[in-house]
Amino acid sequence: MNCGRGHSKGCQRLQPFAAALLLAGLSNTAFAEEDRKPKPPIILESTGAYEVGGKVVTKPGDPSQTLSCDHGYVEYFIPAKRRSVGLIMWHSSSTKVWENRWDGGEGYKSIFLRKGYPVYLWDGPRVGRANWSCEPITYTPDYFDQRNFAAWRFGLTYLNWHPGLQFPTADREAWNQATRARYDEFDTLENALLQAEAGGQAIDKVGPIVAVTNSAGGWRALLSALKAKSDNMKGIVAYETPGFIFPEGEGPEPKPSAPYGPNSVPLAEFKKLTKFPIQMVFGDYTDTRPIWATSVKVARTFCDIVNRHGGDCEVLLLPDAGLRGNTHIAFADLNNEAVADELSKWLHRKGLDKFAGE
Repeated sequence: MNCGRGHSKGCQRLQPFAAALLLAGLSNTAFAEEDRKPKPPIILESTGAYEVGGKVVTKPGDPSQTLSCDHGYVEYFIPAKRRSVGLIMWHSSSTKVWENRWDGGEGYKSIFLRKGYPVYLWDGPRVGRANWSCEPITYTPDYFDQRNFAAWRFGLTYLNWHPGLQFPTADREAWNQATRARYDEFDTLENALLQAEAGGQAIDKVGPIVAVTNSAGGWRALLSALKAKSDNMKGIVAYETPGFIFPEGEGPEPKPSAPYGPNSVPLAEFKKLTKFPIQMVFGDYTDTRPIWATSVKVARTFCDIVNRHGGDCEVLLLPDAGLRGNTHIAFADLNNEAVADELSKWLHRKGLDKFAGE
């Protein structure tokens, strides 16, 4: 049974009719029936999951006892008629952000499965479904609801929404979904490098892919590309990354103790990022939050340096493409199909949208 590149023996093959029943138009009933547009069914060849990377540690004083830990988790969905390059969707909150819009409408996972792209949802080590850590982890609850509202640029202060926002502001359940869609995460260089070890192995195992990332997932995907031993990484599209990598002696001063760097690597390592195209995408209202205004500027500097060393990097501000009102998580906003169209255009321009066999 062929379940596609890099899939475990336990993968599940779905017959077209069953897959259509399971996934055609799958969505939350929170949004009105009349808002749904007729769509073709999603027909899968296979779906499943596997762990990748990690290490085995030995119990001190008793080498007969071991723990397998610090691995990543890949959930995969392979269309029956698939494109040659898949999309690995890398969150910085939870896989929920790829599965649905906040109002329950169709998310990036389904949008791109309909387009024929294999989709891989990634949880890095110590996060979500890969939280089997090699070291003790302490979760200390903090009060994030109001902080997230402002940081994700829904508005300047809690429940005072930006005008023209691509979010169902009258739907309190949508906000409830948005603020709950979180895993605990660890924004340190040490953790990013740990995740990059498993991320690099995931790139090697999955096959040709483009990393589509959310927030600090972009930084981790860049680091993972440096760790990969294959040439499977065919591109990175990073939605609002605050973290960057620069070659030693170029770009901003390294800040290895800061939550998102930047960190520096030898030029020979950095040049691995020039072997595939990169797009940095930002939504609206970035000038209302210093972290995002700065991130746009640093993204431009990053792309300038990548391009100076022979790479292919660009920054896309969604308002420049005629898309206004987008938040920090544009791919889950009300206009996410239009945002997805920009990704489709980029994939086409870079020759990454061909079907298998073409």
